[in-house]
Amino acid sequence: MLKIDVHTHILPQNIPAWKDRFGYGGFISLDHYRPCCAHMVRDDGKKFRDIEANCWDAGTRIAEMDTAGISVQVLSTVPVMFSYWAEPRHTAEIAVFLNDHIAEIVDEFPLRFIGLGTVPLQDTESAIRELERCKTIGLAGVQIGTNVNQLNLGETRFFEFFEACERLGMAVFVHPWEMAGEADMQKYWLPWLVGMPAEVSRAICSLIFSGTLERLPALRICFAHGGGAFPSTIGRIEHGFDVRPDLCAIDNPHGPRKYLKRIYFDSLVHDPAMMRYLVEMAGTDRVALGTDYPFPLGELEPGKLIDSMSFEPEEKERLLHGTALEWLGLAKAKFQ
Repeated sequence: MLKIDVHTHILPQNIPAWKDRFGYGGFISLDHYRPCCAHMVRDDGKKFRDIEANCWDAGTRIAEMDTAGISVQVLSTVPVMFSYWAEPRHTAEIAVFLNDHIAEIVDEFPLRFIGLGTVPLQDTESAIRELERCKTIGLAGVQIGTNVNQLNLGETRFFEFFEACERLGMAVFVHPWEMAGEADMQKYWLPWLVGMPAEVSRAICSLIFSGTLERLPALRICFAHGGGAFPSTIGRIEHGFDVRPDLCAIDNPHGPRKYLKRIYFDSLVHDPAMMRYLVEMAGTDRVALGTDYPFPLGELEPGKLIDSMSFEPEEKERLLHGTALEWLGLAKAKFQ
């Protein structure tokens, strides 16, 4: 069966020395300290993460996809590369570099990869320009962070960007980054274990309560990590909306449960009970296979959770590729 993984990350093998080019630091580069291995490091020398060739080499990825039975990967950059904190014109230059790289991979292997771009979301006008360019170079949508320098996505300043995504038919993938409270929970990997789920729920609630999703009914938007804490706390969120409309319903009179059927989620929940719950809450037509390849917090055997569960054949088809194609606005025939 066709399997499309909507949540995978890629980088160019070599990244320019942005600090030298822009005159200030904070950017990520790669230190290829031995064959097929690299440190992702900030230009102050602090290591961010170790990666291997499957994070930059298409051939290695395809071999691993074949082993796992994955037909197609949706490629997006590693979220630390968003660089929303930098000057917008510099972030725009980084985005062009990253997006062109992804477009080249998609052009070379059109049956195996679909591309998502990144944009300088701290400046809406620049973000829309790069969004439009992403469409012209063949990318199917964009990946954005759950916040922009700790501003919520529902802020009025970002509405025109989401409006442009709807108008252009570009899919949006929302990925956690720069988790609120991260500095206070460094021990035990808590930003990734606790902060990420909360961060995704923060983004969803902000887009619902602000009325952004209500005003853009055709916006195709997917949230990483199974929607984080949002699906499992929807009862609490809805109750809060009902009992304190003076705080929660000031910009949108519609309750949050409505939007479970309007947004998409990837399947990265790591637990059969949670997967079944997510499908019961949102429907198989709102959940798409996503693994966070090639990182360790992702699904280490891509597609194993869905394959291991007793879904009906038509349900499994939706989860493994049907929902992904609908979210991306693509036809199945393209990959057959």
